[in-house]
Amino acid sequence: MSHKKFEECIRACLACAIACNHCASECLGEEEVKHLAKCIRLDLECAAICRAAGELMSLGSSYSVDLCRLCAQICNACAEECDRHAAMGMDHCRECADACRECAEACNTMISENN
Repeated sequence: MSHKKFEECIRACLACAIACNHCASECLGEEEVKHLAKCIRLDLECAAICRAAGELMSLGSSYSVDLCRLCAQICNACAEECDRHAAMGMDHCRECADACRECAEACNTMISENN
């Protein structure tokens, strides 16, 4: 499998990983960090799976579809958690939620095109 057909999904995964890392870092600077523990944890997990999915797709791995399925699931969970904090004015969480939804959509598109 050529990695060329995964380029859009790879870009979305890497953009999501960056947004999640930024969100986690910004959450750590908030006053009520303890209330953001779940968000930070999901940010870090999402960034890790997005980087891994991007790596496998860049290798043209036959496991890319399987990993992207899990990536989309974690991205959706992260977006849902970040949405709760974005509603309270945390722009970094809103940006992260948007990147997570875009990544999940790109992963789902890639999955449907490669099944």
